[in-house]
Amino acid sequence: MSPAVVSAAVAAPRQPWIRSARFDGLWILGPPFLALLLVALLPPAFRTTGRMPTLAWLVLVVFIDVAHVYSTLFRTYLDPVRRHRYRTLLWVVPLACYLAGAALYWHSAGWFWRALAYGAVFHFIRQQYGFLRLYSRQETAPGWHRQLDVVLIYAATLYPLLYWHLSAPRNFVWFVTGDFLHYDWPMGRLVLSCLFGLLLVAYLGKEIHAWQRGQPYNVPRNLLLLGTAASWYVGIVLLNGDLAFTLLNVVAHGIPYLALIWVTSQPAGTGRKRAQHWWQGRTGVALFLGLLLGLAYVEEGIWDGLVWREHAPVFGWFQQLPAVSDSLYLALLVPLLALPQATHYVLDGFIWRRNS
Repeated sequence: MSPAVVSAAVAAPRQPWIRSARFDGLWILGPPFLALLLVALLPPAFRTTGRMPTLAWLVLVVFIDVAHVYSTLFRTYLDPVRRHRYRTLLWVVPLACYLAGAALYWHSAGWFWRALAYGAVFHFIRQQYGFLRLYSRQETAPGWHRQLDVVLIYAATLYPLLYWHLSAPRNFVWFVTGDFLHYDWPMGRLVLSCLFGLLLVAYLGKEIHAWQRGQPYNVPRNLLLLGTAASWYVGIVLLNGDLAFTLLNVVAHGIPYLALIWVTSQPAGTGRKRAQHWWQGRTGVALFLGLLLGLAYVEEGIWDGLVWREHAPVFGWFQQLPAVSDSLYLALLVPLLALPQATHYVLDGFIWRRNS
């Protein structure tokens, strides 16, 4: 090997991938950019209206969004080590979520959906912050550099959400109509846009400053920030279509979460005889995804049969279930059906914490 090649290899910074450049690029950092490409290829009507094809709804909402909720099982109830570590939490959280949800729904169905929507938003935002922490774990940059990264990842999500709140109701909702508060304030939207633009300029200046000082360029962190900012901005601010919003929102969140669950659910032990979970290995991928897709389909089928009655062609057998309309029964049923989501949001705040 020539001295030049050796020198280049030594000088090349080691990027802080979670697993590898290929895995992270395909399944964690790539989905927002894939979603942006798909949105660019959509017919104009799907970028500016509330139209949502049934097949797109099935793939995006059921097989990605709802399915990713159940992937928490693999890091909690199905993992013997973590099941023992979080044994109290794993029964207290579902019970508390159900009781709180039933009480809130009995008081007001609208407030129940609003609380669930804002809980979901918090979960989505914190996921992006968590990925930022993972991709910044090896950096030794000045404190203000790291603080600016954190400010930007939060701004990349909060700016579009605040823009949404300061607009007239859009052609998309989070869960149900009216779950978000709205106040149409054009000046507020303009101020937010200017502030976000200034923040982007400050971040670019920070990266140039770091490069001039010889600090290594963090590829995954910058791709994460770019993908987050672009997908949230395009899906909420730039466009006003249900399919475009859902595609960008769900693909950019659900697929990376599934990938993170998969790659971090490695079994304990070392060496060649390292024990494996039943969902590990090549054949395990089919079991992993099959269980998630099956649970998601059954849950949405029950929702549709008992409550929504909106997708009969997709959930034909479930239409034999009796439609529930009594307010007391709904107060008991709806929080129960929403329990996997609520539990997922709360447990997610605990299962990723580390001592260092």
